[in-house]
Amino acid sequence: MAMTVGTGGASSDPEVMVDINTTPLIDVMLVLLIMLIITIPIQTHAVKLNMPVGNPPPPTTPPQVVTIDIDFDGTVLWNGDAVNNEQLDQRLRSAAVESPQPEFHIRPNKLVTYKYVAHVMAAAQRDGVTKMGLIGAEQFLDQ
Repeated sequence: MAMTVGTGGASSDPEVMVDINTTPLIDVMLVLLIMLIITIPIQTHAVKLNMPVGNPPPPTTPPQVVTIDIDFDGTVLWNGDAVNNEQLDQRLRSAAVESPQPEFHIRPNKLVTYKYVAHVMAAAQRDGVTKMGLIGAEQFLDQ
């Protein structure tokens, strides 16, 4: 953008050139751009969770544990007593409504087939048992 301003007559003065100095304008724009980039908060792709602080207090009473053993031939033992399918369902239903619900430790024999273990676990789930775990899994690692 140049603008020439002519003089009215013939004089010995040189021609005056009027230009806008754009260097300070570019400097100001770069500073504003850098400030904008710095002030934009960094977006984190994380889910914010309120995690509990410290250790929870230990339970006041130890939980009641019911051990269900499954023998190699499919015999189910409830705390050492042999039970059939009807007795197992009845005991699972009565234990599921207790407050607090006892913990069920299912301990299958190493030689038992999976269908017997799956039957006991399905019966426990169907009858409303929520605290159930498999015990003795280390026996299956040494083969």
